[in-house]
Amino acid sequence: MKLLHAMLRVTNVEKTLAFFKLLGLEENRRRENSDGRYTLIFLREISTQSEFEIELTYNWDRTEPYAVGKNFGHLAFEVEDINAKCDELREHGIVIARPPRDGHMAFIRSPDGISVELLQRGDAIMPREPYLSMPNQGDW
Repeated sequence: MKLLHAMLRVTNVEKTLAFFKLLGLEENRRRENSDGRYTLIFLREISTQSEFEIELTYNWDRTEPYAVGKNFGHLAFEVEDINAKCDELREHGIVIARPPRDGHMAFIRSPDGISVELLQRGDAIMPREPYLSMPNQGDW
């Protein structure tokens, strides 16, 4: 597996970008979603070739601060075969909070409740049971 990014929810994009610039990060790419009313900004280290990114999520309509613990969203890992990885995790008693019904993305939680996203490397693969009909469980 490969660690991809960590997501943080932010309420002020400009102040947040200035802060992370002081820590040696720069904007690598940005995606705006007008239907979902959010912006994703991906930051990378300036001085290295690391592929790890910090994903800043700005929800346009949010005006109040996030509660402690809600600023951090999730860690993301790229996997070779999302169905096989979910099978392996289930065999070890890990609950699949958001099954890979799309053959591309799933969510699990660490023992401490940290949300972890699993992303299929490359294109989505053929989704299959039990994931096609498995409901979401809890928050993810």
